[in-house]
Parts: sequence; C-alpha cells; structure tokens
Amino acid sequence: MNYKTYIFSLFFRILLLVSIILALGYSIYKSHVAYIVVSSIGLIYILVNTYSFVKRRFVAMDDFFEAVKYRDFSRWFPEDRGPKDIRFLYKGFNEINRTIKEINSQNQAQYVYLQKILEMVDIGIIAFNLETGIVLWSNDSFGEILDMPSFKNIGFVEKRKPELFNTIFETYHREPNSISIALQNESIKILISDTVFQVDEDAFKLIVIQDIDNTLNKNESESWKKLLSVMTHEIMNSIAPISSLADTLQKNLQLAIEAPKKTPLELEDLNSGIKTIKKRSEGLLKFAKTYRSLSKVTKLNLQRVKISELFNNIQLLMAPSIKAKNIDIQFNISSPKLQLDIDTHLIEQVLINLILNAVDACKNKDDAQIKVLASQNPNRDIIIKVYDNGSGIPSDILENIFVPFFTSKATGSGIGLSLCKQIMLLHKGRILVKSVEGEGTAFSLVF
Repeated sequence: MNYKTYIFSLFFRILLLVSIILALGYSIYKSHVAYIVVSSIGLIYILVNTYSFVKRRFVAMDDFFEAVKYRDFSRWFPEDRGPKDIRFLYKGFNEINRTIKEINSQNQAQYVYLQKILEMVDIGIIAFNLETGIVLWSNDSFGEILDMPSFKNIGFVEKRKPELFNTIFETYHREPNSISIALQNESIKILISDTVFQVDEDAFKLIVIQDIDNTLNKNESESWKKLLSVMTHEIMNSIAPISSLADTLQKNLQLAIEAPKKTPLELEDLNSGIKTIKKRSEGLLKFAKTYRSLSKVTKLNLQRVKISELFNNIQLLMAPSIKAKNIDIQFNISSPKLQLDIDTHLIEQVLINLILNAVDACKNKDDAQIKVLASQNPNRDIIIKVYDNGSGIPSDILENIFVPFFTSKATGSGIGLSLCKQIMLLHKGRILVKSVEGEGTAFSLVF
C-alpha cells in the first residue's frame, strides 16, 4: 500500500512539473512577465521538492545497504518521525534487521552447541585451509591424541615433526585406515580418515583420527570387569559353602580327637559332609571346564557350504525330538542357491544352541512354533533367523544374555549364548536379538 502511495506522490509531482513547464512556456510565448516569474519560482520549487522527495528514499536505502555490507544489523532506523513513506521504509528495514539478528542468534547457538559436542568426543577432529595451512577448527582431542599443544597453522607440526606431518596432513586417507604413528618413546595405532570440501574459492581438508589402542583398552577393561564380576560371583557361590562346611567338619574332628568319649565322631555326618564338599567341588570344576570351552574357540576351518545342506543336517538331527514335544518346527530358505563360507561344525553348534533355547521358551505354549529362516538383504548380507513364539526374554535381562556365565535358568551354565557370540565374531558376523515378553524371540545371525 505504501508503495502505491509513493508512486502516486511521485506521479503527482511529475504531472505538476509538466504543467508548470507548459505554463512557463505559454507565458514566455505571450510575454507575460509576471506569469513568467511566478512559473519560474514554481518550477524551481517543484524541482527541488521532487529531488528531495526521491533523494531521501535513496539515502535511506543507501544507509541500509551500507549497514548490510558491513554486517551491521544492530542499527535502528527511527519509525516515529519523518515523512510517512520514509517511516514505513524504516519500519521494513528494522524488521529485516530483527529477522537477520534472530537467524544469526540461532546459527550462533547451533554452532556453539555443535562445537561443544565435538569438543566432548574422544575423537580428534581438525579442519584447515589446504593452501595456507591455517586451522579453521580443531578440538582438544586432536592435540591430546598426537601429544601436541594447540596450534593455528599446520606448519607448526611440519617444523616440529615432519614425519608425523607427512603421515597425518599430507597423505590422503579417503577410506578409514589404521596406521601406527611414533610419539616420543612410544608408538600408537590410530584410525584415520579425511575429506576435502570447498567453501567459496577456498579448499579445506577435514581429518578425523581415533586412538584405537585407547578405545580397545577401555572396551577390554569393561569386558574384563563384567566377566570377573560374574566369575567371582559364581566361584564365591561354590567356595563359601565348601569353606563353611570344611570348617564345621574340622571342628568336629578336633573335638573328637581331644575328647573321643565326650564327643564321639559321627561317621555318617562326616561322610555326608565330605560328599557335599565333593559335589560342590565337582560343580566348581565343571564351571572351570565350561570357561575353558568358551576360551578355546580361536580359529576357524572355513569351507563353502550351501545353507540348504546346513539346514538339512540340523533338521535330521533335531526335528524328531522337537516334534515329539508337540512343537512345530519349520526350515525355510529364500533361495536354494544361498551359500556361506563358514566353519560348519561351529555354526551348527550355534544353531543347535538357539533352537534348544527356543524349545525351552516354548515348553508351556499350546501352539508352540519355531521357524528357522535364511534370506539375503539388499546389502548382500545373509541372515539366518531363529524365531519362536514362546515366553520371550524379560527386558531387564535382555542386555545381559551374551555375558559369559549369566543365566536366568535354574540349570543353565550361562555359556551357550556367549559361545554363539564368540563364534559369530570369529566369522566377522553379528548375532542380534529381538524379544517381546509373552510373545516370542527372534535371534538373527548376520553374515
């Protein structure tokens, strides 16, 4: 609306200007001196007024563009004084400044948020200008991994450690690559990858490094803590009653030796106590043997096997006993051509273990059903899935089912699923589980 008002005002001035010029021309033609003077004064006034009218809008726009050029969005244009069209223009400029300030504030908040996240991760990240070497951004982890102080230009590294500079900054690692680097008196292994990106006419290189040794040590430490916690619990469960019973028997023997008439030795109690110690000792020995069976699987005897043959062997072995328990078991393959490079005996052991677990989960189910399926996904991964519609796994123990010696069964050793996971890791595969309590469980072997 204001734009139309401005056009109308400008058009009115031009029309008035043309009218005065015509009147001046007519006065000169008729030689009316008085009219010539009046028309001349009016013409000068209209020219000055029209010039001022157009100029003040362009001056206002020039001020705004100057502020934009220098990114000065803090300037405030007066909205309460001056001509109406200029006040409306100033109001628009202020609205633009407010919007840009809000966008800048949001971008700044996002930048700070992202920067804090990248500073918190234990992965080293650096970006620098390929031509000048000036560091665009780097987090603390990058310097800590390379054991170097903060620097503004990668030339600092080139002067101090030229070999490290060549390995990290000069060599390109398009795919994640594991390399060893020498730092003072030790050598560490890192995972490194990089990429080049363009900002306007400048090329930048982004490098990401991760200390593999440190990560593995942390994971290994956590694994050992979890394993030792379970082993300690199991061993103490066996040793505590053995120690207590042995102490009681020793005291009874001591009393019988010191005063045989007053406290005669009860041979039946002694025999019972020794039998109990023997039984618990055998249980502890069985536990140790079970642990040894978990740790001895270290290498594979790989061979190309059709999954159909693998399923036939399992079906001949297990189907009769499973169907005798009124459990329906089905084997299905999406394509008879599916093949795997596996250690047949170990993968059979994995499948037997998973099927037996499924049988145990279905023992109180009227329409119990187990399905063993094989298929290939779009990523070319081959997946063998063992599904049952049994009792399911409670959510509070689901994350612990692969922990060695963890079991929720009264007669379980807690070794089966741990062994399955180790065998899959040796095959460079994965074992996944999805379970809903009361509905069923699905274990997936991903090759």
